[in-house]
Amino acid sequence: MTDRPIDPMELRRALGTFATGVTVVTTMDADGKPRGFTANSFASVSLDPPLILVCLAKTAASCPVFCAAQSYAVNILSEDQKAVSAAFSSRTADRFATVDWSARVTGCPVFAGVVAWLDCRMHDVVDAGDHYILIGRVADYDYAASSPLGFCRGAYVSFGLSQDAVRAAEEDDGTRLLALIEHQEAILFHRDAGDGALSLPTAPRIGNADDAESLLGTVKAAGVDAELSFLFAVYEDPKSGVHSIVYRGEARAVDEHAMSSLVPFQDIPWNDIGDTAVRSVVQRYVQEREENAFGVYVGDTATGHVRPLAGND
Repeated sequence: MTDRPIDPMELRRALGTFATGVTVVTTMDADGKPRGFTANSFASVSLDPPLILVCLAKTAASCPVFCAAQSYAVNILSEDQKAVSAAFSSRTADRFATVDWSARVTGCPVFAGVVAWLDCRMHDVVDAGDHYILIGRVADYDYAASSPLGFCRGAYVSFGLSQDAVRAAEEDDGTRLLALIEHQEAILFHRDAGDGALSLPTAPRIGNADDAESLLGTVKAAGVDAELSFLFAVYEDPKSGVHSIVYRGEARAVDEHAMSSLVPFQDIPWNDIGDTAVRSVVQRYVQEREENAFGVYVGDTATGHVRPLAGND
């Protein structure tokens, strides 16, 4: 089998499905002026020694400056810093006038209000295709409890709603969590032994796979190893006052006995899903899965709105 021809734009779209954080990488040039660029190609390399990396396009105007620098800082932006991200992605003349910053150990600019910052001494510069990989050794760092700014499919992503939902679930006895798990275009259901009604795995907390009363434990008991990746719906039943939080995810492994609990999209018996709100959630999932464009429903069992997963507003 031979390698397939690579279309750079299609490859870019494929790589863009990986949700990342957003950073601004900074340094000081030879004249003592601050320089910076927005990057989401950032990763941890090693804890001992403490190494991280960022990737810089060879076509970037600041490429020669960073490749010659002795140090750089990585500012991991918070979800309210979209304007900072946009400024450092643009040709704005004085980008640093738009942000409150100070110098740390190496003298590189560190921004106020970020989720975390890492001040690094240059460890190595690696030539890699149309980019350089800048490997830095962490000299100082700090972090906060705020929500990070995310990026996926060419647009910003907010994680704050998911975190708020988790906190609410932990604190509110009137909250139930549901798992919408897909495996090869089929959804994991539980069928009631009495009336045959279908429902999604449900529990009062996310927990872990070893906690039988948690959501992940309930999924594991059904014979499925799954990862709950994204929030999908948050709604309230006005009559009972119960809040429902639905997470979607994919099965990583499925036991043989669990296969009968997986119902293909086209074979879902909609009338067997007795909870009309859950039926609506599943119907929306199937539609958005086909369109490959997911959102988060916020409201109650009757009215609400779908908040796009990614958006620039």
